[in-house]
Amino acid sequence: MKKVGLILIIVIIVLGIFLIVYNPTSKTDNIKTKKDKTTKVSTTTKRKEENIMDGITLNYHASIRMEKNGKIIYFDPFKIDSALNDADYVFITHSHYDHYSESDIKKVIKDNTKFIITSDLENKINAMGVSKENITVAYPNESYEIDDLKIDTIPSYNTNKTYHKKSYNWVGYNVDINGTKYYVVGDSDVTNELKNVKCDVIFIPVGGTYTMTDKEALDAVNEIKPEYAVPIHYGETGSKINAENFVNGLSDSTKGIILK
Repeated sequence: MKKVGLILIIVIIVLGIFLIVYNPTSKTDNIKTKKDKTTKVSTTTKRKEENIMDGITLNYHASIRMEKNGKIIYFDPFKIDSALNDADYVFITHSHYDHYSESDIKKVIKDNTKFIITSDLENKINAMGVSKENITVAYPNESYEIDDLKIDTIPSYNTNKTYHKKSYNWVGYNVDINGTKYYVVGDSDVTNELKNVKCDVIFIPVGGTYTMTDKEALDAVNEIKPEYAVPIHYGETGSKINAENFVNGLSDSTKGIILK
């Protein structure tokens, strides 16, 4: 009897150890936990990629509208279809007619719209009745903070033609919105300053004639390697073919988007 009892105790102990070591429920729980964590990371990454370009449209040519954090931002408003008068901020890169258009500016501004402009436009914006506290005159190679926007100004000029001289102090804007940097180049050729800009999204001219060509823009962006690249400055000069050539030639590290 004592021997039988001893054997029974040993069997019970062995079974207990077996159940602890080879518990299928425990393994399933571990697998499920790892799977849940992987799914969560993947979803977060996807959400970030989708949001970075949300609320951005190309009105026409080089005229960009952004809706971010409940604020409306315009760059070089031109050929605006209807008077929305919704702009919280208006950025102007320079004074040429296809970038500074008073009739279109009047369609987007409201009473408290803030302007970020080049020095040659200060008197014109004042004459429109905009108060001085709502005007920031931007110069090349400077940094500004306006409300939640952090802005770096990049010189924008021609290197092999005279339409946009460096001495004019015209600029592109690299705007940080919640940690994402959107660089609107303005009318420029490929410059050393442009190639050194760090940005997540670049809006770059591709139409040629007055600015860089689509091939020149492509080579520059493939060197800069932003996350997204948007061709602009075609329509008045150049065509959609320039935009398509640019997007189709981008390296895998950058996603090209033709905005509408």
